[in-house]
Amino acid sequence: MSAPRVQLRKLRHDAVVPRYMTSGAAGLDLVAAIDAPVELAPGARAAVGTGLAAAIPHGWEGQVRPRSGLAREHGVTVANAPGTIDSDYRGELLVLLVNLGAAPVTITAGMRIAQLVIAPVVQAELVVVDALDDTARGAGGFGSTGS
Repeated sequence: MSAPRVQLRKLRHDAVVPRYMTSGAAGLDLVAAIDAPVELAPGARAAVGTGLAAAIPHGWEGQVRPRSGLAREHGVTVANAPGTIDSDYRGELLVLLVNLGAAPVTITAGMRIAQLVIAPVVQAELVVVDALDDTARGAGGFGSTGS
């Protein structure tokens, strides 16, 4: 599978084009492009702009994922992780951050706030049936396979 070509448009002069931080990185770092700092109180959430819009090719999606450093150091994560950027979306890439920590955290312009992973998408064909095939697990749900 060849790498998709993702077109980016800077919506602000200070928007930072994401980049892979190492040769083996799966995610591109997304950076806050905001006019004023955003303070996230414990339990609060905010949509933080990146100043970028993207054209992700059909058959691909953008997955917005937390940065492990922000989560470890401050308890800040992506509220809808992973967030999905569909191939037909052309608006600003926003990151919905939530502070799960015990202290307020200030998000500033230029701060790396999330990762963007470009991943393939397959749209399923759904078929309504009267019965499903049997399996060993059956309808066993949460915790049914052990701890």
